[in-house]
Amino acid sequence: MEWGLTEISSFPLNITSLNLANSALIPLNGLRAFSQNITTLTSLNCSYKDSISTTDLLLISDCFPLLEELHLSKPAIFRGDFLSGMETLSLALPKLRKVNLSRHTYLNDQLLFQLFNNWKLLEEVIIFESTGITDAGIASALRVRPTLRSLSFHNFFKSDNISTLFALIKSCTSLSDIKMESPSDVTMKHTCMKEKNAENSNSLVDLAVCPQLKSLSLAHNTWLSDENIIIMFASIFPNLQLLDLSYCNQVSNSLTREKIVENTNSSMEFVVNHQLKSLFLTRNTWLSDENILMFASIFPNLQILDLSYCNQISDSICQVLRCCKLRHLNLAHCSKVKLRGLNFEVLKLEVLNLSYTGVDNEELYLISKSCRGLLQLLLEHCYYVTKRGVNHVVENCTQLREINLKNCYKVHKNIVDSMILSRPSLRKITVPPRYRFNNNKRELFLGHVCLLG
Repeated sequence: MEWGLTEISSFPLNITSLNLANSALIPLNGLRAFSQNITTLTSLNCSYKDSISTTDLLLISDCFPLLEELHLSKPAIFRGDFLSGMETLSLALPKLRKVNLSRHTYLNDQLLFQLFNNWKLLEEVIIFESTGITDAGIASALRVRPTLRSLSFHNFFKSDNISTLFALIKSCTSLSDIKMESPSDVTMKHTCMKEKNAENSNSLVDLAVCPQLKSLSLAHNTWLSDENIIIMFASIFPNLQLLDLSYCNQVSNSLTREKIVENTNSSMEFVVNHQLKSLFLTRNTWLSDENILMFASIFPNLQILDLSYCNQISDSICQVLRCCKLRHLNLAHCSKVKLRGLNFEVLKLEVLNLSYTGVDNEELYLISKSCRGLLQLLLEHCYYVTKRGVNHVVENCTQLREINLKNCYKVHKNIVDSMILSRPSLRKITVPPRYRFNNNKRELFLGHVCLLG
């Protein structure tokens, strides 16, 4: 890598972005040579290194003063006085707008404040797995950086007052994108706070309306146990476009229309949210058909819906496809899902993941007739699918670009050749078991551009 950077620097190039991630060390000599002739760099990625030293930080400070984006996430080892090194780095990069310091375990509240204070133009911060930072530290740092619009972090907080966390949203009006996730690793969870149950907290209701928030990710947060939590978010954040509650499996399974009416008469109104476009609910096994139908009525403009591993869902999906404007639907591992009621056009659906489901040939026929605009269909390990069902899709979905037939043991291997010849739009096929490509087929497929995997 040292030699490569030196060679690149000899050409008169206006390079603005450089990715050096996933290599052992930061190539100091190569970067120094690179910076002497190429002065246009604004984005540098040095993530996933075996180690990072204060020498590396000083070199970045000296060589790339125009950086606007810097990624130094998840190094294995830190060498040197990083508290001092990071402070020097913050003073040397006045134009920085985005920084990723995930798994920088030395970070503390005082240093976070200094970084936020020195980077006057900072807009996006990613500090996942930074165990030394508290909720009070984040609140203090946010007060000196009113330009911040995106914050991503793990909640290792020791306090059990979850309302303090949500107060950050209310106090920092520039924040439009928040990823506040609980660590999924079991050993990390032991360092997390004793989580206060949102069902017994007024923190959400007390927030009132926060129109600035557009993206909210709360994956793995077990304190989200109120059955009306999604409806609450729809009311509190009327301009929310993305909501990720993946792996929040502590939520009650009692979300019903009666519950919503009861809530409406008390503290939370049931409102339709026309702004939400993306909803991620993977591994929320409490979800039922009734829940899904309610979400379809609350979020009529949904375009991306991830329900993978939600194994209580069955025939409600057809109504969701009728009511919403879905482009991307993930139903992987939804063992009970049924699509036999699909007797209407779903022209906007482009990506459908049915891997590890019980979908059969009859349902594939209905999909092919209703979803003619499909670009990607994933059928990995669909035991009941045969050549007949796949042929329906290939014949009727005239724009299909990708199909996955991995471990579809009842699909005959010979179908691959006919698919390539009959559907020229195909660009990628994950072939069924026992298919083998040989030299005899090269001439047959001449002129067809399709990746076989």
